[in-house]
Amino acid sequence: MTSIALTAADESRRRGLVRMRAVATSLFVLAIVVFVLTMHRDGWLGYVNATAEAAMVGALADWFAVTALFRHPLGIPIPHTALVPRKKDVFAKSLEDFVAGHFLTGEAARERLAGSEAAARAGRWLADPANSERVVVHASALTRRALEHVTDEEMQAVLEHSVMPRLVREPVAPLAGTLLGQVVEDDVHRHLVDLVVVEAHDWLLDNPDTFASVVGERAPTWSPLWVNSMVVDRLHTEALRWVRDVRDTRDHRVRLAVDDLLRDLARNLREDPATMRRAEELKETFLTHPQTMDTAMSLWAVLRRTLVDAMEDPEGRLRTRLHEELVSLGERLQHDPDLRTRVERRAGDIIAGLVDTYGAELVPVISQVIQRWDGKEAAERIELHVGRDLQFIRINGTVVGGLAGFLIHALSGLAA
Repeated sequence: MTSIALTAADESRRRGLVRMRAVATSLFVLAIVVFVLTMHRDGWLGYVNATAEAAMVGALADWFAVTALFRHPLGIPIPHTALVPRKKDVFAKSLEDFVAGHFLTGEAARERLAGSEAAARAGRWLADPANSERVVVHASALTRRALEHVTDEEMQAVLEHSVMPRLVREPVAPLAGTLLGQVVEDDVHRHLVDLVVVEAHDWLLDNPDTFASVVGERAPTWSPLWVNSMVVDRLHTEALRWVRDVRDTRDHRVRLAVDDLLRDLARNLREDPATMRRAEELKETFLTHPQTMDTAMSLWAVLRRTLVDAMEDPEGRLRTRLHEELVSLGERLQHDPDLRTRVERRAGDIIAGLVDTYGAELVPVISQVIQRWDGKEAAERIELHVGRDLQFIRINGTVVGGLAGFLIHALSGLAA
């Protein structure tokens, strides 16, 4: 059994219990003394005797009831006494059921959160720059330690055995088709076309000799060199002019043709089985290529090093931005009722879900802890918390019993 250590608050409760027990016992003793001194007396002393007799009986009965909860009265093992030591496990189970049924429920947790104005209080706390800075400092330290403890071998194992196989199994063609279709609708791809034609124009402008060498290889051997040279120069000029036109004309037919090509590709990725199959084959070839894993690990190393460095720099852009965003969030939580409502609703859903899911696993802790308590010590600890109030039952029993005895004696006298 586990021994229960008393705290300073328990010592204070013990002193209060001793005082109230002394008061209740003193009233009981007073009733006995008065009863003995007024025995066989008539007149008004008869009323005092009857009052003292009833008060003595009431005090004795309530003393027995209160004492029987925690121990055997006078050490006599009377049946159905010392209930707490003998029934503590039953009480623990009942308390467990009571807590699970009325307190540790998702709806109760949601109502408690809604009544606490947690979002507004969190907003006031975060709006203080010192508090937001403290959050950033602790979050940065935790993130940095987490990143530093993830080894390359562990990350590679996760990628090889979890991420990559999952990506290989998941069909990517419909998703890619939907994404590509939206990109074309939003004209995002035009930036890529601009980049290609600008680079092509610059390359043609800066590398005429390379262009002439590549094109000249296709010239017929029977043609004179000066003819080939003229043709190559002309081709270079026309190619340069054509690329320049594509670059400078937003509605050039080449650009429109690229738009149509990408739209058709997006539709085929979503609907055409042959295109979808080729896309999946290309995806699998790419993901299973040895260089893909090496590239992924290189990207992970760069990302980890970048994040660690950013978290270590108190004046860095990342931590500064996080601090600013937290302060801004605090201000918005204070002054934006809609945001507060959404945050509290979402937090309530999360907490209610956690309580409904894991509450039944937490409540048995009550029984587990109480079962380890020694029965006698558990009774003493419980008596410390409620015993002082129970002594009022003894006091009230003495007073009420005395009043009842007085009334009964008075009614008996009237009847006589």
